[in-house]
Amino acid sequence: MIGSIILTLALASSIVAMVMYYLTFRGYKNALNFGRLAYHVMAMLVFLAAALLEYLLITHQYSYRYVFEYSSNELKSGILMASFWGGQEGSFMLWLTLTSIVGLILQSYASKRGDLEQRVMTVFTLATSFILLMVSPLFKNPFVYLWAEPIFIGIKSINPSLIHLPFVQNFLFSDASSNQEYVKMSSTLFSALSSSGIPVGQFVINGRGLNPQLTNFWMQIHPPILFTGFSMSTVPFCFAVAAMMKNDYRDWVKQSFPWLLAAAGILGLGIMLGGYWAYEMLGWGGYWAWDPVENSSFIPWLVAVAGVHTLLVQKKSQAKGDGIGKFAKTNLILMSMMYVLVIYSTFLTRSGVLGDASVHSFVNPGTIVYLFLMIFVGTFLLVGLGMLAYRWKYITIHTRSDEGLLSRELSLFTASIVLCASATIILIGTSAPIFGHSVNAKFYNSMHIPIAIIIFLLNGISLLLKWKDTKGNDLLKKSLPSIVSSVVLTALIVLFGGVSDILVMLLILSVTFSLIVNLEIAIRIIRGNKKMLGAYVAHIGIAIFLLGVISSSVYSREKDLNLVKDEVQKFYGYNLMFTGYEPIDNNTKYAFNIKCTRGNDAFTVSPIMYIADFNNSLMREPAIYSMATKDLYFSPLGYDDGSQTEGEGPAVALTVGSSTNFGGAKITYTKFIAPNVNTMMGGGNFQLGALLTVEKDGKTYQVQALMQKTGRQIEFVPVELKDANIRIKLQKMDPNTQKADIVFSKINDNNTAAAKPKEVLTIQASTKPFINLVWTGVLIMVFGFFISVSRRLKESLT
Repeated sequence: MIGSIILTLALASSIVAMVMYYLTFRGYKNALNFGRLAYHVMAMLVFLAAALLEYLLITHQYSYRYVFEYSSNELKSGILMASFWGGQEGSFMLWLTLTSIVGLILQSYASKRGDLEQRVMTVFTLATSFILLMVSPLFKNPFVYLWAEPIFIGIKSINPSLIHLPFVQNFLFSDASSNQEYVKMSSTLFSALSSSGIPVGQFVINGRGLNPQLTNFWMQIHPPILFTGFSMSTVPFCFAVAAMMKNDYRDWVKQSFPWLLAAAGILGLGIMLGGYWAYEMLGWGGYWAWDPVENSSFIPWLVAVAGVHTLLVQKKSQAKGDGIGKFAKTNLILMSMMYVLVIYSTFLTRSGVLGDASVHSFVNPGTIVYLFLMIFVGTFLLVGLGMLAYRWKYITIHTRSDEGLLSRELSLFTASIVLCASATIILIGTSAPIFGHSVNAKFYNSMHIPIAIIIFLLNGISLLLKWKDTKGNDLLKKSLPSIVSSVVLTALIVLFGGVSDILVMLLILSVTFSLIVNLEIAIRIIRGNKKMLGAYVAHIGIAIFLLGVISSSVYSREKDLNLVKDEVQKFYGYNLMFTGYEPIDNNTKYAFNIKCTRGNDAFTVSPIMYIADFNNSLMREPAIYSMATKDLYFSPLGYDDGSQTEGEGPAVALTVGSSTNFGGAKITYTKFIAPNVNTMMGGGNFQLGALLTVEKDGKTYQVQALMQKTGRQIEFVPVELKDANIRIKLQKMDPNTQKADIVFSKINDNNTAAAKPKEVLTIQASTKPFINLVWTGVLIMVFGFFISVSRRLKESLT
């Protein structure tokens, strides 16, 4: 109850602050101090609510629904604290807390810059009011009691000394499919417990815990950084609207620039930390799957980067006396859309519309929350673009456009347009599930290779162009050394890397051209004005990142292996031998040890598999062996203790539309059989697999190779086609890539000799050449952003 009261008071304070700041803008000077005080009160109440929620989590107060659903006694202290943002309510609280902190910094920053504070904080408190409304008792309140709505609790979470009380028997239920018993917690049971003097916290002694995929080290770091980026994205929007409120478009550029750079740097870091988390945890060997929820964070980052470049042009043109500067309308649109797209990201993630399309999506929160999120998006879209429409004529009159074709201004503007085109493509693909369609990774990859080629060529060329206009001969003379160097470097990469795809060659050429141009300029700057380094360091980081993407994805080699215990198998120069498994983490997980040797080098890797109590699902964790030039990646697929059917061959990897031949039959993977993602992630019964078309001797058969979960039991169901003499068994299915690993065997194989059963570990082993460039490039990029923040922060005071 006290948490709900605190949040309600915080909402009231935020609304008061918004009104007082607006009245100050309208000329009521005495209202300014009331606005400041109200905002500080709001921030302190938010911090108090956040501290209270954290306290409830770490002290296991299971009488609160949020604490019960997202924490447990078994969680380690760091993960237990991070369960704060494990669910919808907590992630909104995290966003609110970080936004409140950003607001305090913004308030101090704006108060030193004329009449900026009242305008900026009017808009900012509108944002905090919406987020506070979301966590209020009306919507996703994290302080709801466990019994507020009926909930079924597994008997393992109930105090065993109280479960046999006579009145409790009326609330016991059994699930025949899983052979588990549940207690129905409701207001009726709460009343019965209270009458007996039994606190709910004494009756419910454990929580459900976190999804196993969230019990990772990066759970403690990735969400706070990502939400810091979301929170900081509010500020450029506020500056843009504040400029339109006053109808003055000069000072807002230098005032908002450091905030935009910081937001882009932090948001980019948060996105790629999520990529590293996926690479380390999920086992599919990549770090970016074009998942709709991943994309929804990437889109505002692309818009932010586009805004950085056009804002630079406006600032530069202002300094040269071009009125309010070039591309003023473009910048106002980009700053508005950046935050609107952040809110849209929240809508996609938390409205439930992507429930069947993304493993990251939360379950459906209900119609009221769905409508509120739509109102949230619509309000800020209307404020940003509505104000721009109102001021459009004035801005048009005071904007000049006299740059030449070969000018840095036009080059940067073109690059921003291409970045926005990329964001639009991703936005369309990401929103497709709302309309009942889906877009696969191949679509995004094929669309973005040409876009990346254009962007990196424009990046290199723009730095060689002068402001206003450049003569063609001067450009050619300046660019020739970089062109020659990049061609030579590209030729070496193509020759030694065995590159054959023409688009990949062009991409490598454009990236190396950008890299060399930025390196040349950075080296010159180091000897002089080092504060100018930021942009070039960020560009170098992005170029290194993309070279890592090319090498680790295009030239990754992978192989599915059945490792028979104590027998050696070859894998691209390495000898691999499965030596057995051992229990770890108090016998809750199993590490499967693989000894790897190459010459005199020897090491052991241990991928992990276990059945998670959270959802009774088989969980797999890859093992990664990192070296200077590559990673060796071992993803466990399955384990057979020696009882597999005689005559089974190794698994065949198939994707939708691909075919294989076995026993004189052509077998085609026709369609992916998708599960209900919400049911699967919630621990319910489900099935997924592949629809196969088998053609043999003029006959056609359709069969389903399935993995199904019933209760706690997960099994891969074999299918026998007796007429074709084929047995089919799914071994692994990846829902993200829809890749199926299927074992085919003959039902009657008289030539199969009896063999002593052996333990077999099935893995997917892969190499990731130069993947360290991906992580190194991101860190260099972020470092470059913050060099620029330091420079632009000083300029904002002038």
